[in-house]
Amino acid sequence: MVRLSFPPCSRSLCVVLVGSCLASLSSHTAHAAQWYTGSLVSPSGAKSHAGDLGIEPYYTYSQPVGTFASNGTSHPLHPRQQSFSNSTLWKYGITDDISIQTHTVISYGWKHSAGHSHGPQFGDFPVDFIWRFLHPNPKRFIPDLNLFAGVVMPTGAYSRLRSTQDGTGTGAYVFRVAVTEQSTYTLPGNHALRLRVWNWWRRALTSARLRDTTTYGTAAGFRGTGRPGMSGQTGFSLEYGITQRWVLAMDLARDWGNGSHLRGWTAAGTRVNKISAASTDWQIAPAVEYNWNPRWGVIAGAAVYYAGHNTGIKVAPQFAVNAVF
Repeated sequence: MVRLSFPPCSRSLCVVLVGSCLASLSSHTAHAAQWYTGSLVSPSGAKSHAGDLGIEPYYTYSQPVGTFASNGTSHPLHPRQQSFSNSTLWKYGITDDISIQTHTVISYGWKHSAGHSHGPQFGDFPVDFIWRFLHPNPKRFIPDLNLFAGVVMPTGAYSRLRSTQDGTGTGAYVFRVAVTEQSTYTLPGNHALRLRVWNWWRRALTSARLRDTTTYGTAAGFRGTGRPGMSGQTGFSLEYGITQRWVLAMDLARDWGNGSHLRGWTAAGTRVNKISAASTDWQIAPAVEYNWNPRWGVIAGAAVYYAGHNTGIKVAPQFAVNAVF
């Protein structure tokens, strides 16, 4: 065996060099950028780079288990309206701060004694522009702020329906606007925490012309118009990085909606002019994210509607894939 010996100063230098390398590696690992897919409910801001294309298909099964009355008390529901849907988000970076976003929804519904949809049904089609008007600086606790503005196109079936299960739209152009906030923090143990806060607001720009069976609850022989009430959503989400790849996510949101305004005449000639009851709900959506790299990830969880009034008690398991090209 050949034994190598170093003078004391050389051994000290080696220890310093090795320690520096390990410290550098540890620092690099601890401060590696966290990977996210984004939570189930929260809207994400504009793309960071012009030319980036994000595609995020969601698959959701919705199972109502009861209803909330006007005073907030819960009641069982039979029969139950069920649905399965694919909701895909498409987002493209026009510039480093401005993006365009669209959302395609295809659903299939069924209910005992009410039949099934006549095949998959395409829903209304929102188109939004997103402007990042404040750039984040985590060291100075400056968040990322975005403004959304767009219109929901009435592409879903809403009038002269063969079955109520075919109804997926409102028949009205709806303007919508939102402000979103996103900030990131480093917790003890070098675990990343991302916070999002948002507020949506929607208002109908037009009324829908209605005939016969419609999504406004009318029956054969009805003639008139319908206009959705104002609605919105406020919420926040937390995403906690267990490792760079694995993330725990949670959304908490409140939805509200004013009643729709229905005008017209029934088949018997009775005049109708009424506004349906307003509704609210609270939902929580825990989920788990896994990311292969910064551009590919998957999330799975469930949205649970646990409180509200004039709305359903629902459990909606879902998963999504997030891809950036």
